[in-house]
Amino acid sequence: MVQQDEREVAQLVTSLEAASRKGTAHGKKTFVCKKTSFNVEKTDNIRVDSWKFMDWDYKRSDLPTYARGLFTTKRKDGAAQIAVRGYDKFFNVDEVNDTKWRNIEMNTRGPYELSVKENGCIIFISGLEDGTLLVCSKHSTGPREDTALSHAQAGERWVAQHVGSVGRTSKDLARELYRLNVTAVGELCDDTFEEHVLAYDENASGIYLHGLNFNVPQFATHSSSDVHKFADAWGFKKANFVVYEDLDQVKSFLSECADTGTWDGRETEGFVVRCHLGVNGRGPYQDWFFKYKFEEPYLMYRQWRECTKAVISGKYPNIKKHKNITEEYLKYARRQLNQNPHLGDLYKQNHGIIAMREGFLKERGLNGPEIIQMEAEGDVTQDVVLVPVASLGCGKTTVALALSKLFGWGQVQNDNIPKQKNKPKKFAFDITHLLGLHPAVIADRNNHMKREREQLIEDVAVAIPRARFVALQYVHEPKGQLLPGIREVTRRRVLDRGDNHQTIRAGSKNSEEVIGIMEGFLKRFEAIDTDRKPDCNFDQVIDLDVAASSRENLETVVTALHSFYPQLVKEVPSAEQLDDAINWAMNDYEVQLDWSHQYGSAKPQRQKNPKGNAGSPAAPVVAASPEDLAKKLEYFSISLPTAEVLNTLQSLFPASTSPEEARLYNQLSNTRRIQPAFHVTLIHRASKKDFPDVWDGYACQYIDKMKTKLESDPTVTPTLAPARVRLERLIWDHRLMAFVARIMPPDDKDQADWTCANETPHVTVGTVSQDVKPKESNDLLKRWHEVGSGGDTGIWEAEIPGVKVVHGSVGMVMSRGK
Repeated sequence: MVQQDEREVAQLVTSLEAASRKGTAHGKKTFVCKKTSFNVEKTDNIRVDSWKFMDWDYKRSDLPTYARGLFTTKRKDGAAQIAVRGYDKFFNVDEVNDTKWRNIEMNTRGPYELSVKENGCIIFISGLEDGTLLVCSKHSTGPREDTALSHAQAGERWVAQHVGSVGRTSKDLARELYRLNVTAVGELCDDTFEEHVLAYDENASGIYLHGLNFNVPQFATHSSSDVHKFADAWGFKKANFVVYEDLDQVKSFLSECADTGTWDGRETEGFVVRCHLGVNGRGPYQDWFFKYKFEEPYLMYRQWRECTKAVISGKYPNIKKHKNITEEYLKYARRQLNQNPHLGDLYKQNHGIIAMREGFLKERGLNGPEIIQMEAEGDVTQDVVLVPVASLGCGKTTVALALSKLFGWGQVQNDNIPKQKNKPKKFAFDITHLLGLHPAVIADRNNHMKREREQLIEDVAVAIPRARFVALQYVHEPKGQLLPGIREVTRRRVLDRGDNHQTIRAGSKNSEEVIGIMEGFLKRFEAIDTDRKPDCNFDQVIDLDVAASSRENLETVVTALHSFYPQLVKEVPSAEQLDDAINWAMNDYEVQLDWSHQYGSAKPQRQKNPKGNAGSPAAPVVAASPEDLAKKLEYFSISLPTAEVLNTLQSLFPASTSPEEARLYNQLSNTRRIQPAFHVTLIHRASKKDFPDVWDGYACQYIDKMKTKLESDPTVTPTLAPARVRLERLIWDHRLMAFVARIMPPDDKDQADWTCANETPHVTVGTVSQDVKPKESNDLLKRWHEVGSGGDTGIWEAEIPGVKVVHGSVGMVMSRGK
């Protein structure tokens, strides 16, 4: 038993009181705690106070408590006392830094207790000093203001029924909980009271006990086995659990369950994992929870519920995902509602939700997991990365070019990226950028080693977690059997094309040296192994024959993609279309030669003449002067790396974010209205008259940069210098979203500060439609400064935890068509 320390509790309540009045400031950070007081029924004027922080505040490191569900009261002698103590707020895997697998592995120890996550509403049960049983929902207790039954009242009824089943009373339970100084935590699952997502029949309904927390400021709780003993003694239902000592066993178990969304033959939302947390893998250890939620099919079920309520209310249903199956479901739902109008009134009161869904699934002949699997295979329309796995001379670029020609997909050729530091990062960055413009992108690189594939998949997935990777594997194994034929075919191709390659100059270099380079690729080639990382991340693998023609391999690819993703490749192109695409790739497309990596003496690049004949010198380009180019400047800005900004954005909207708070973010994500690139505008041409010194200062820097170039190129604009930007908080309403940014002083002491003409430097994230212009971010931030956020302002905000500084570069954008 752990008893309360009067001084610790008093200090906690004092801190909470201060936060409830004006908020508590630490530098520029402020958290506010909402206090709500309740009279406890059937007592002699006992009151309890509920304390509630905003959900995003629980990610801070300076809260006086992390209990999500906390009620305090006063004893008869006036001393402050914790009456109810919920769990410390716990997060989903990868939702915060602490719950990334690498940190869980480093900082926790077993045993790891995995409790199945029941699907109801949380209920807290405790005893007061006078022997009264106190039952609360997460942040309230007692009756509702209307006549409907509250969660606390429904919980009280079930408590009486449970303890009565073992010959005891609610007062007996109250005395025992008070003696033990614990709060019993359970999940109220009763479809006759309130339906959620999973179904609970009459026999399965009740309170599933899953926690016994000590009523003390720092989180401390009983083991799952102790909770089960208590549940048996007092008649409660039990949340099932399993125990593993090894974290690898935990991960394997969770992965297997996630495949079907079920455990022990029953659908479930996921698991809560209990273990002990230390600091850098050392003690002292304390009780700590994290969760592993299954996204589907529960997100689909919830969407069906909300869409049905919209239809009942005469509103247009907002279908974000699962479009086809949701439209089918709504046809069924409308039919049922028309046949029995009374269903609509019940549905709005959260009754009949599961029966409606189960009726549709029965008529459809499928269950939820089966639908999700079918959609995963059939409804992919975007964010597909095609990853060749090849050696030199396989024809990967020819096939990639032909695919780009056929479908208008993006293509990033690694050989076209100049040699530079972090070239693999640049390769992945260019792919993520093109995914914002095209449904699929070909990652045109050999990718013949596992580490290359791992780097590509990880870097792209950081920016676009929903991306799917498809391997186009030119089969090389068994090497002993295939390599002789591969050598013959690929050597002939490489040597025949001569210098017509970005980096391999077979025409200028001794053939033995070229063959030596090719042998190095063959030796390093590592075949796809989908049973292990990183290749297990491939959604599909398409095997290609190195000896086959590019035309044959192209047909293999498009036929397979049509089979895998019929909404991405809606039909297989005709033989004539395939022929034309290959002919274009082999004869009309011009290789961008990079003579900085040539073998032998320097040679001028030759371009096609206007008739398309290769080999004729191109017409000379007349370069404009830097002063003339400066007249075409549209605006100056600090460009920021897309992946870092997207990663920060996604971290602010974890799975637990409320639907209202996440509405705009989800809308922007699902309608592809998040910008493909991000920047802080320093000054726009439209502000030139108001800030002539700022504009002229940047323009002069641009002209000086252009003059330092040995040869002016009007198609390329230089960057002025590196810059650092701190992302401080995210602001949004129902129309647009923007980061508030702080431009940091330059690292170079001789460089003047980067002046911003906007009142508040910012990074526009996205707008709901083309009618809402990014420049309207200025108006949003002005309103935010005037009225703040929350309440009736219509403005939301989220503070970025810690210090998030992003490194970018100052550049400019030229006017189009001028």
